[in-house]
Amino acid sequence: MNRNTLALALAGSLATALAASAAPLPAEKMVGMEKCYGIALKGQNDCAAGAGTSCAGTSEMDYNTKAWKAVPAGTCTTMNVDGHKGTLEPM
Repeated sequence: MNRNTLALALAGSLATALAASAAPLPAEKMVGMEKCYGIALKGQNDCAAGAGTSCAGTSEMDYNTKAWKAVPAGTCTTMNVDGHKGTLEPM
């Protein structure tokens, strides 16, 4: 395998891995969980809720109030992450 073919194969593998990691959480993983907005760190959101986010891992800022993180049901509104309270709706 020459160097160009190897580079192309590695780039394809990386693109596939990145695309797979950007998918929203499947419904079966959300059982017993709720969406909690405003607590995810940059690049660690589970999915989107508006401008500036498109899906998992795409939030460009910490505590984006339009990006959510899955948390155990009933815990979101009691969360306080570095002074940022979780909410059940995007703000």
